[in-house]
Formats: sequence, C-alpha cells, structure tokens
Amino acid sequence: MSAPPKKAFPLRLDPALYAAIERSAAGDLRSVNGQVEYLLREALAKRGIKVAVSAKPKRGRPPVSSVEQGDE
Repeated sequence: MSAPPKKAFPLRLDPALYAAIERSAAGDLRSVNGQVEYLLREALAKRGIKVAVSAKPKRGRPPVSSVEQGDE
C-alpha cells in the first residue's frame, strides 16, 4: 500500500530564502521539500488551521503467510 501522491507545483523563492530553508533543513536532517512542508504545517497550526495528516505507508516486509513458508 503506497501513500497518496503529493501535489506538485512550481514555487519561486528568493535565493536567500531558499538558502535559509536549506540550512534549516540540514540542521533538522530533512530535505528542503520536507522542511518547506514542515514549516507550512507549523505556520498553519499557529493560525489555528488544522490539516489532516495522510496515512504513512507501512515500512518493512509484509508478514510471511504459512503458504509462502511451505507449511501446507
């Protein structure tokens, strides 16, 4: 099961603003895209706007069924 696709759109930023976001992202061990999303969610929360969080995809291998193990 995969996560729903994210909405892509072009975003033009001042180079100094991008550099600041890039530094902030590196400090938080996030990508620039992830940092922009985090900052937007944080700003919306401060304004009292709730944003539903999409379900994250499950990580790891799926459980092995008894048929796959050969226990018929």
